[in-house]
Amino acid sequence: MKAVLMNIFIAGTDTVAATMVWTMTALMKNPRVMKKAQKEVRTLVGEKCFVDEDDIQKLTYMKALVKENMRLYPAAPLLILRETLQKCNIDGYEIPIKTLVFVNAWAIGKDPESWENPEEFMPERFLGTCIDFKGQDYKLIPFGAGRRICPGMNLGVVTVELALANLLYSFDWEMPVGMKMEDIDTDAKPGLTMTKKNDLYLVARNYI
Repeated sequence: MKAVLMNIFIAGTDTVAATMVWTMTALMKNPRVMKKAQKEVRTLVGEKCFVDEDDIQKLTYMKALVKENMRLYPAAPLLILRETLQKCNIDGYEIPIKTLVFVNAWAIGKDPESWENPEEFMPERFLGTCIDFKGQDYKLIPFGAGRRICPGMNLGVVTVELALANLLYSFDWEMPVGMKMEDIDTDAKPGLTMTKKNDLYLVARNYI
């Protein structure tokens, strides 16, 4: 139990930070989505000045936004490798026993056979659907699936949702002087955790 908890906290540090950066990157490149998400959060919270965990369950658009970000920018693009226990055939490909298999969550999230306009950041695609990232829908598996699904999934998701909701509620976000939306890139550095190659610089203006 101690080892599992340690893994959750250590693994959750880089991944949550990367997810937050990618989400803010996507929102700055899609101001329509930013305004819609802020309107939802600010309408719900009102003058309470802080978004808590109870509020999160009512933020349907923001939850869809988080799913869309995990589809396009999974924190762990290649899931933890697996070893086949027996010989099998998948879609015409013969996989020998004891083969190390990597699942490419990044490529799955951009598969045009599974997603309409896969390169477009469009949270609306998740509204009114039951598609989730809990391992039951294999076209969206940023945390893996089955018995070996990421044990920190629930902690990671609620951390991202709470932090994001409060950032959207408390601040209006702008580009630094001299920068335009087109200057924000989506280049990533190689690694177990997918992080931005170039830092994201934003200016926060107090909303309250």
